[in-house]
Amino acid sequence: MTHPTWQAGVYAALKAARVTQIGYVPDAGHAHLIEAAHADPDMQAVVLTTEEEGIALAAGAWLGGQRAALIMQSSGVGNCINMLSLPLNCRMPFFTLVTMRGEWGEFNPWQVPMGAATPGVLKEAGVHVRRADRPEDAPEMVAASAALAFDSQIPVAVLFSQRLIGAKVFVK
Repeated sequence: MTHPTWQAGVYAALKAARVTQIGYVPDAGHAHLIEAAHADPDMQAVVLTTEEEGIALAAGAWLGGQRAALIMQSSGVGNCINMLSLPLNCRMPFFTLVTMRGEWGEFNPWQVPMGAATPGVLKEAGVHVRRADRPEDAPEMVAASAALAFDSQIPVAVLFSQRLIGAKVFVK
């Protein structure tokens, strides 16, 4: 499957940042990254039962000398709040890419509250939040944010706006 340039650029940025593990709960907005990770023999793609497991995965990777990223949807951020104390208290990096829901063109009203709360919730939990709204900015945003997370050993999230990833549609 061919993906838009920005999505291939995001995967290339992860590779350039020496990320070797990606934890995820299946999400259509991240399908391109999930497919690329599974196809790459140098990447370990780990399906999770819940998003907060990805924080432990990232901590274990770091302690083992590797780098991991958690990719999730904004609705999964609420599942991670308690576990975000791990990278903060242990002074270790945490890097996550979050596809936003509840924004531009959203059809599902259940996605709106967490979508609206996600940036503030992450910031209040001590995560440095960046946002990619335009395709041409996404790869560079991921590269710079990965450098910030891994070089400074802090939690960093990049939010991919719903307009960037495309609004889901409900088909009857």
